[in-house]
Amino acid sequence: MSGCLSQSIRNPLRKTYLCNPMGINAQLLERSNNNCELCAASRELAAYTIPPATSDSWERQVAVCDKCHQYLTSQDFSDVNHWRCLTGSIWSEVPAVKVLSYKILGKLSEDWAMEAAENAYLEESELEWANAEDATNAARIIHKDAYGVELQQGDTVILTQNLNVKGANFIAPKGTIVRKIRLVPDNAEQIEGKIEGDTIVILTKYVRKSS
Repeated sequence: MSGCLSQSIRNPLRKTYLCNPMGINAQLLERSNNNCELCAASRELAAYTIPPATSDSWERQVAVCDKCHQYLTSQDFSDVNHWRCLTGSIWSEVPAVKVLSYKILGKLSEDWAMEAAENAYLEESELEWANAEDATNAARIIHKDAYGVELQQGDTVILTQNLNVKGANFIAPKGTIVRKIRLVPDNAEQIEGKIEGDTIVILTKYVRKSS
């Protein structure tokens, strides 16, 4: 059928589909309703496989517009306003869309992105999928707390001493709980977390993992 569907056989409403020059799987195209599953744009779509690519199954892919596809393949997340669409897509009922949205939010440093990721609900299997790539990359860099316990993305930690938060004019007291931390990918001694609404970098030697 040359990559185009004239109508959905399974749809009694005989819903028409756009021509699909990128060769997207028919089921993926149907699921997306001809719209980007991230930003909802109706431009030309492409299938993006969520890394690490352990399977070519369409269920591990997301239909994205040319703009999202360009940003994803180049790993360019500088256009933060474009990615505000993720505050909606993170609540998708499609696991692949939810997982990809969560992964991208994790690459953004804006407070709204961190808040969206923190408030999102992912099943345990979805969270494992979302962190699979980070786990692979983290094989080279291991973050450990003050007692040598390995830290993982999304862990909860507790401050082991008072910390003067530079630029925020307050001291975070010993015992402060920091939830859903982020691991700084290129520095095993640093994590990111939110304290009193401010996202700050914390040295791992000043925290212990919450049991």
